[in-house]
Amino acid sequence: MLVILGPTGVGKTDIAFQVARRLRGEIVSADSRLVYRRMDIGTAKPDPAMRREIPHHMIDLVEPDRQFSAKDFEREARRVVGEVLDRGHVPVVVGGTGLYVRALLRGIFDGPAADKSLRASLEEEARRCGPAELWQKLKRVDPDKASRTDPANVIRVIRALEVFALAGKPMSSLEREALPIDVPSVQIGLRRSRAELGERIDRRVDQMIRSGFVDEVKSLAAAGYGGSRVVRHTLGYKEILLHLEDAVAMDDAIALIKRNTRRFAKRQMTWFEREPEVKWIDLAGLEDAEAAARIISEYEKRGAALPQYDQVRSAPGRGLDHSDVIDS
Repeated sequence: MLVILGPTGVGKTDIAFQVARRLRGEIVSADSRLVYRRMDIGTAKPDPAMRREIPHHMIDLVEPDRQFSAKDFEREARRVVGEVLDRGHVPVVVGGTGLYVRALLRGIFDGPAADKSLRASLEEEARRCGPAELWQKLKRVDPDKASRTDPANVIRVIRALEVFALAGKPMSSLEREALPIDVPSVQIGLRRSRAELGERIDRRVDQMIRSGFVDEVKSLAAAGYGGSRVVRHTLGYKEILLHLEDAVAMDDAIALIKRNTRRFAKRQMTWFEREPEVKWIDLAGLEDAEAAARIISEYEKRGAALPQYDQVRSAPGRGLDHSDVIDS
């Protein structure tokens, strides 16, 4: 399995397409928003021509009013990877959602279902006392999990406290019960300088607007999805909704999308740079074809040192919670 990861706007889609074409591969998306139908322009889905030429998986699976968890992704993506291998093709996993990539490779533990009343109580506590105080509470009951959780990420802190309360033991201990996938993988990361990536993000946002992104958001709202948590928490969509609700001017909404996307890309890189098995390729000065050739070379070189698919045996590793849902 080849895994190509990197921040939004770095160029993963076009480069991975060329890689898959040369390797007789099939693309498996690891993007938390591509699973949703009707959300095309704002999520930069691969165009129909690309999807006709190279099989793409994990795209357009559910409607925007349904939550699609990391466990949902792990279960479905592992099935797809197995089917691609059975066809004698290379699974080319492509995405910027670090949690999804990690879930696919390392697995998800079977944590307790969400408790609405407990979650509401913790959310109220966060509003009353602040995120930092809630994180300190997590640190007292699960210091390992707290050390790996951003204190400002209230959703993650609340889930860890919820698991501790419902399961009776720390989330970090449950995470170790998950199993990694039994498929060897080569992980390649793509990066650009912050300035170049920022320019690419700005151009992409401008192109989204020219391609009819505002109308796409209007259509979602008209279909009853404007209030869904997925749409309200997705980059680009939430800012355009603010404009449609007369909360911000159009120019300000576009500026917000660009700013928030650059910040999101920085968080993605922070996540990916913690992954020890990733081989990084700097795309500065490289055309897509050259980048694809570099990736294939690394894949063949590193893959030669890995055991074969049928030689791998599952072993316990640090996993993730089945209820994890990504906000991007």
